[in-house]
Amino acid sequence: MTLASEQRSSYLTHRQILVVLGGLLAGVFLAALDMSIVGTALPRIVSDLGGLHLLSWVVTVYLLTSTASTPLWGKISDLYGRRPMFQLSIGVFVTGSIVAAVAPSMVMLIGGRAVQGLGAGGLMALALATVGDIIPPRERGRYQGYFGAVFGTSSIAGPLLGGFFTDGPGWRWIFWINVPIGLVALIVTSRALRQAPTVRRDHKIDYLGAAVVVAAVSSILLYTAWAGTEFGYTAPVSLALLGSGVVLTGLFVAVELRAEEPIIPLRLFRNRVFTPTVAFTMLMGIAMFGGIIYLPVYFQVVQGMSPTQSGLALLPMMAGILLTSIGSGHVMTRTGRYKAFPILGAAIATGAILLLSTLDMHTPYWLTGLFVFTLGFGLGFTMQIVVTAVQNAIERRDMGAATSSVTFFRSMGGAFGTAIFGAVLTTRLRYHLADAGPVAGLPTGADEAQIANNVQAIQALPDAAREVVVGAWVDALQEVFYVALPFVVAAFVIAWFIPELRLRTAADAEPVASIDSSR
Repeated sequence: MTLASEQRSSYLTHRQILVVLGGLLAGVFLAALDMSIVGTALPRIVSDLGGLHLLSWVVTVYLLTSTASTPLWGKISDLYGRRPMFQLSIGVFVTGSIVAAVAPSMVMLIGGRAVQGLGAGGLMALALATVGDIIPPRERGRYQGYFGAVFGTSSIAGPLLGGFFTDGPGWRWIFWINVPIGLVALIVTSRALRQAPTVRRDHKIDYLGAAVVVAAVSSILLYTAWAGTEFGYTAPVSLALLGSGVVLTGLFVAVELRAEEPIIPLRLFRNRVFTPTVAFTMLMGIAMFGGIIYLPVYFQVVQGMSPTQSGLALLPMMAGILLTSIGSGHVMTRTGRYKAFPILGAAIATGAILLLSTLDMHTPYWLTGLFVFTLGFGLGFTMQIVVTAVQNAIERRDMGAATSSVTFFRSMGGAFGTAIFGAVLTTRLRYHLADAGPVAGLPTGADEAQIANNVQAIQALPDAAREVVVGAWVDALQEVFYVALPFVVAAFVIAWFIPELRLRTAADAEPVASIDSSR
């Protein structure tokens, strides 16, 4: 059998694709649901477990571990096959969910979230890599609607379930719910993924590279999260973390240049599509994860909504994501063109974040909902399109590594954004409270910062005191969106430099950019 016929035969029929997608979507739903379900419960979690200064870590550590593990999942799946690694990632995710569900303290909760992140790194990357194995790039758009529907459904169900559990049986159920969903996903994938092609070849896992990239990412993210909150930006501990991250990044490059099977093949960065696309993805990740994670907090603290209501308030954003994610995929399949979508998406997201920076205590919900819908409308253009562009431009042997690298840089951006904006919110909230002077009506001996970060405590304050605290929150949240704005503007600029290559079909023997993509 020739190389061309082997590659064509690895693509599946429409009926086979639908069966495999059923298994993939079950796993993706698991990870996507848990990414959105926690947001509405964060204020109540802090109220029950304490650890206000660790609030951002409930989200950050999930992104950190999923980010650091993503390249490893992708490379191992290139060597051992997608199906066993996908099922292993489900098992790891469920284990982390159980730890988080029984956590008696914020520290243990963060530990459970870390284990969840390890599994989530595989769920997202391996699902997209398997799609790259079984569907030609030109036809991939018609199936993106399924992923868009899952992301949209989980994004809607997440805040709603998070609010329902928080107001009802308790926030711990947002983690217990993953156990039955995970078991169903394991059953579905054990059957459905049997039809997916299995790739096995001689291999040598780059354990050193994996260890170094985990250490490098962790050092840099710890600096981002702690500088300005736990320590000063120029404190010895902060500078040591930053220096370690830079040195370890250089060491990682040196290790990968010598590795037989590198975690992230550096030759990918010579690809003229890959490099600007991952830069765009990382910047959008910063704005997306960092900017929207605090919207439920705004609805609860400033607008006085319950956790369930704050979940419902995010519905317009999910509708926007669903609409443009599905629509852009179908247009890409019909036309074979994709370059305009990341440009358009970044431009719309820029305007949306600028609008969100104007939110205050008196903004009516219909206007807030319009702003939130606009943000989702822009983000939907940028989610799956960039993955298809990269998969279309690389060799088949690098499918797992390249796809996981896109997910890696998006998650890294999200972790950076969450850490950066968490530090901005905490420091600016304290500044605005101090600037307001003594708050009349606080309980005797109360810590203003502790009161200001407890939603139930804020709602129990006298009107005058509540207005001061909420005003400080509004000012701090506006500044969070101001900080997010330059990142999404930079993404808009970089989007113009993403080349547009002809999308391959099943009849194509080789990727059009795999021989010399640097010219």
